[in-house]
Amino acid sequence: MKVAASALFLWLVPLPFFYIFVADFHFWRDLALFFTKTAFVTVGGSYTVIPYVAKVAVTKLHWLNKSEMTDGFALAETTPGPLIIVVAFVGFLAAYNHFHGSLWMGTLGLLATTFYTFLPCFFFVFAGAPLIERTQGKRTIEGILLLITAVVVGAILDLALFLGKAVILSSEVVGLKQINLLSLGCVMLSLLLLQRFKLKIIPLILLGVGFGLIRHFLDL
Repeated sequence: MKVAASALFLWLVPLPFFYIFVADFHFWRDLALFFTKTAFVTVGGSYTVIPYVAKVAVTKLHWLNKSEMTDGFALAETTPGPLIIVVAFVGFLAAYNHFHGSLWMGTLGLLATTFYTFLPCFFFVFAGAPLIERTQGKRTIEGILLLITAVVVGAILDLALFLGKAVILSSEVVGLKQINLLSLGCVMLSLLLLQRFKLKIIPLILLGVGFGLIRHFLDL
């Protein structure tokens, strides 16, 4: 109860600041609630967080578009650090777009997103650690964890489909005319290099970055 009360107090602390000193309190309230809910309902790591964040932030809240979401995922994949940093990118762009291109508001959105995403995680660790220790060796709990593993595999597949549509299709309409053949060719080549020639991930990423730069400068 002490841990829960402390976490609740910390969760409430930034809200008066947003209400008094920052414009559009409703946006900041929605951002805090969304990323707190994200931390509570997504189990299994970043590959379960990202599909949920992407769908809600893009299709429901309209904080950013699908192309920007794909850029955030690519940024998180090609930079050091955990993949979960993509949520900070989403929070930054949400505030940046909402406040008409303000870098200060974008930075504040990034900080608020990071705080409200990770605060529940610390709560789970401090409040749940003693309970987790008691579950070791119990078959019922192990069965539940296996079920969660299966759900995570499904979430990864869902994320692959979400990103695949954003990369391969030029619009929301599914059809042969909307397929970006160059992007599809890159996907097929990447799979071939991974499966057939056993290319390591780092060289493949560097190859993708190089091709992306060439494509950008040639405006393909």
